[in-house]
Amino acid sequence: MTFLRQIRREDLEMIMEWRMRPDITKFMYTDPVLTIEKQIEWFESSKLDKNNMHFIIESDGQPIGVLNIADIDRKNRKCSWGYYVAVKEKRSLKLALALEWNVYDYVFDTLGLNKLVGEVFAFNKGVIRMHQMCGSRIEGERKKHIFKNGEYYDIVETGICKEEWEEIRRKYDYEKIEFLTQAP
Repeated sequence: MTFLRQIRREDLEMIMEWRMRPDITKFMYTDPVLTIEKQIEWFESSKLDKNNMHFIIESDGQPIGVLNIADIDRKNRKCSWGYYVAVKEKRSLKLALALEWNVYDYVFDTLGLNKLVGEVFAFNKGVIRMHQMCGSRIEGERKKHIFKNGEYYDIVETGICKEEWEEIRRKYDYEKIEFLTQAP
């Protein structure tokens, strides 16, 4: 069983370790050098932030990754998202598809937004294809958009709107994943 729960203070050291691993940061805009003090500071400020949501992905009772819903814009009814599964043994196409489709459900049905967007490094072809398999479309490409480790990288922008998801949702049979938004 998989579910998402809000990040807790006791998760910070684990997240810090995950977030500095090269196999994780390879697909992120930054390669941070974190400290527990910086993590605590981030965590405390994130509790006041109404425009970003941070979840631990749990599978079979084990924390396996992080999922973020970011840049929530209630006026324009849109947001962005991203995630990583840090526990390599838990990575699978089945989990990735279920996470994506459940994020669609959560963003459109629970948050009441109209559009979900994502940004992916252009070299990350597998994730781009997965977004397309799930119903998102490529909406553009930003050339040399991110400068990281002495190189410029292109970014692919993906997006899906609520009415598109409502049209295709019934085609998919997927595990429902609960989003726990209150501390247990």
